[in-house]
Amino acid sequence: MEVADRWPNEGGLAVSLVVNVEEGAEMRIADGDRGPDPVDELGVAVRKPIRNHGNESNYQYGIKAGAPRVMRLLSQHGISATFTAAAMALERAPDLAAEIAAGGHEVCSHGHRWVHQFQMDEAAERDFIRAARDSIAKTTGRPPEGWLSRYLLTENTRRLLIEEGFGYHMDDYSDDQPFWDAVDGKPILILPYAMDSNDMKMWTAPALTPRQWLEYAIDSFDWLHREAAGGAARMMSLGVHLRIIGRPGRIGMLDAFIRHVKRHEGAWFATRAEIAERWRTANPPEAAR
Repeated sequence: MEVADRWPNEGGLAVSLVVNVEEGAEMRIADGDRGPDPVDELGVAVRKPIRNHGNESNYQYGIKAGAPRVMRLLSQHGISATFTAAAMALERAPDLAAEIAAGGHEVCSHGHRWVHQFQMDEAAERDFIRAARDSIAKTTGRPPEGWLSRYLLTENTRRLLIEEGFGYHMDDYSDDQPFWDAVDGKPILILPYAMDSNDMKMWTAPALTPRQWLEYAIDSFDWLHREAAGGAARMMSLGVHLRIIGRPGRIGMLDAFIRHVKRHEGAWFATRAEIAERWRTANPPEAAR
């Protein structure tokens, strides 16, 4: 199979900065859920169906304090990012939604709410996908092209995404470059994601310091950059969260990573929609069959 070996501007490595926006879309008693979100980022697991005000405020930090820092940093560097957003989070933060759209960033759907969809039957999952698509179209002015689930997907997810007009899917961790998949003969582009470099590791592994996270991100970039210099197209995903990387003790590490990348030729900061467009042009789905 013939593949694109260069990105625009002669870059061999596409760097995809993915900013997750989940705050305000998590499970909450106040929204009629049976319990608070099971991922308590304060380190206190609440087993009873009571409102977890502390964890709710931790999520809100991402909107109130983290988002301004992240948006300011992207603007300073002139970088367009992909915001994987739970649609309800943008509904509840319309100013942020407007700023993302005005800044030329891409919004990829991260579900209607930041909840699990793997237990949904086909009809419920289709409604979930449609609700997310329509909501994001309303808050940002354009429907999302891509989809990222919360952790797990179903056997129906990819087919439903194709049927509902999505162009790419992120629920894959199997490669460092895009590839085509097909369901019932209908193609969809897979843009693999990465969890090993995700800033969530600083929550799940508290011993991982911000500087260690930066070192790992830089090491990942350097290795992929060397591979790309050899002629193979590569894509690096770096996932961050407003409420995590947006903390004052961490935002500088994202700044340092961006500065490191910009010192290297052959690296292209791109949204996932831009990566998808370039890949489709150079490698149409027919070539993958």
